[in-house]
Amino acid sequence: MQLDPETLALRDRYLLMIATILPRPIAWVATVSPDGIPNLAPFSFFTGICANPMTVCFAPVNDRNGKKKDTLINIELTKQFTVSIVNEQNAEKMNQTSAPYAYGVNEFEKAGVTPLPSVKIRPFRVKESPVSYECELQQIVRIGEGALAGNLVIGKVVYFHCADSLYNDGKIRHQDIHAIGRMEGAWYTRTNDAFELPRPEAS
Repeated sequence: MQLDPETLALRDRYLLMIATILPRPIAWVATVSPDGIPNLAPFSFFTGICANPMTVCFAPVNDRNGKKKDTLINIELTKQFTVSIVNEQNAEKMNQTSAPYAYGVNEFEKAGVTPLPSVKIRPFRVKESPVSYECELQQIVRIGEGALAGNLVIGKVVYFHCADSLYNDGKIRHQDIHAIGRMEGAWYTRTNDAFELPRPEAS
């Protein structure tokens, strides 16, 4: 099968991407409005960029009507956000925060998760998450316009948090985090079926 994206409906392009870019780590992003109201939502177009400076990115796409997500609106206004990692224990609560709540609704309360104060920025982090990043906005790259267009949010990590039980002599094992990944549709995957493949030397 060969497909030209320009011949496909926007929704069909999106469905192809989420069905083949697998698995996708989930950024549980917390922001705060200028009035101080917390917001919490998950995004699976998420990855790290580099370590110097320590930088991550995620991409909240516009909704089907071309409207910006609440998370993006808050970041544009406040220039700060946190990213918490989702694991098996908090998967259902994360999913609850994906509901299309109106702007100004506190998803921490809706999902029954605990907001913890950050050290260097205003947005809270999720207490129930094993790992969290405090981030300051570096740049927003607009890609496309209208429905399902992208907004690549690039953030510099200014503080890092992880559960004491995970951090052993500067190392963190994936077996201890129990992170989950996003698949297509309503499907998720666990990370407990992993294999090791050391990088070869150049010959």
